[in-house]
Parts: sequence; structure tokens; C-alpha cells
Amino acid sequence: MRLALTLTLLVSVCAACKGDFQKCDTACRNYGTLLYWKLADAEIAAAPASEREALRKRKTAELTSKLEAGVDLCVSQCQSANKADDIDCMIAAKTADQAAACLKN
Repeated sequence: MRLALTLTLLVSVCAACKGDFQKCDTACRNYGTLLYWKLADAEIAAAPASEREALRKRKTAELTSKLEAGVDLCVSQCQSANKADDIDCMIAAKTADQAAACLKN
């Protein structure tokens, strides 16, 4: 009986230590999107002008699958770190450089 009570208490305390899932998900998606477009825009700019529109459409289509492939790990790490200031900074970031700076604290 004591063991069950202790385990329940431990799980409750540890759950309180984790960051907010929704905020972490939003932060990770914003960070991933900003970084993706920073790299994609550089690739698009380097392409011949006649190919840029098609490349932009392909990159837009790829974004969702690439984002989904990495967001779960990012959210898990974000929740474990539970750094509210970093999370808020990543959500507020408007550029990839701003988002990356959030993680250098």
C-alpha cells in the first residue's frame, strides 16, 4: 500500500516537472518552420530563375512531412527541459536566427 502511494506521488510530482505540451509543440513547430525556410529560401535563391517557382512549391509540400518527422522528439526534449523563457522566446521568434538565439541561453 505504501509503495503504491509513493509511486503515485512520484508520478504526480514528475508530471508537474514537465513543460506544457501545447506550448512546446507550438515552439518546436515555429522553430522548425523558420529554420526550414531559412535553408529552403537559400536553395531557392541559388536555383535558376526558371526553376524557382517549382522548387518553392516542392519545398512547401515537403515542409509538413519534414516537420512531422522531428516534432515529437523536439516536444519531448522541450517538456523535459521545461524552460519557460526559452519556450516563449521560440514561440515569439519571427526569424530562424531569433529562434536559434533562444536556445543559446
